Amino acid sequence: MRALVATEKGVPASLAEHPDPEGTVLTGMWSSLNYKDALALAGRPGVLRALPLVPGIDVVGRGADGEVLVVTGTGLGERRDGGLAERTAIDASTAVRVPDVFSPRQAAAIGTAGVTAALAVLALERAGPPGGPVLVTGAGGGVGGFTIALLAAAGVEVHAATGRAATIGDHLRGLGATEVVDRLPAEPGRPLQSARWAGVVDSVGGGALVNAIAQTVPGGIVAACGLAGSPDLPGTVLPFILRGVTLAGIFSVDLLPSVRTEAWDLLAARIDGDVVDRLIERTVTLQEAPAAAADVLAGRVRGRVVVDLER
Repeated sequence: MRALVATEKGVPASLAEHPDPEGTVLTGMWSSLNYKDALALAGRPGVLRALPLVPGIDVVGRGADGEVLVVTGTGLGERRDGGLAERTAIDASTAVRVPDVFSPRQAAAIGTAGVTAALAVLALERAGPPGGPVLVTGAGGGVGGFTIALLAAAGVEVHAATGRAATIGDHLRGLGATEVVDRLPAEPGRPLQSARWAGVVDSVGGGALVNAIAQTVPGGIVAACGLAGSPDLPGTVLPFILRGVTLAGIFSVDLLPSVRTEAWDLLAARIDGDVVDRLIERTVTLQEAPAAAADVLAGRVRGRVVVDLER
């Protein structure tokens, strides 16, 4: 079968013939390019646990009975061959039937980004209704876009932080952002800053996350779900012990089936296909995916890139 295959550390993945998978197999229809996938396709370290390996942490395809299923995370494209291939072996217990409100292409666009956003929103909502605006960092990415749409659909005042306000501000407001604000500084500021945010969903990490925590109101919650800027947390415990801020980690790889279902139920209830289409910036083939991955890493992509596995 055709697949994008990474064979050596430091060497970009390329389109090649790869052995057919065994076991429970999905016939691939669509995949997507997440930040992890872009790193793997570029040959960057830290994602692929073995070589050779097919990247791709998301896949939508047909099962043996013809049912259209979506699989996100579960070690695909990290511990075992992933979804950037014509066929992918899966653990059947991790597959979710694509909700009727979404097409297969839209389900792939949602993928791990949408599931992560849904988990972050659920974490905020379990803490209680926000008493003020919620900040979404990395708003121009997939996680940020789906988070904005999910929160706005619930009537939350959303402030979208981005360094590309001039070019994507209208897009973010179209998703439901009340305000578009400058990205937070990458260098951490004072441990306690002016309290602004009832909640935060952060996909950037590093100093931006530290500053977001420092600006969260007493009793507020910060959901950390990414490290596009940095994996470091160069801050202090003062916001946690003087303001009672909660830092909630969002893990979207190995989830209980009930948690996966809850995330997809939330997405289906609050987001329609038009919103997903708004978040799809481009559609590429397997052959075109490595070039698109370079754009993802360079921050030139607004929203999501989907990969047509049948072309």
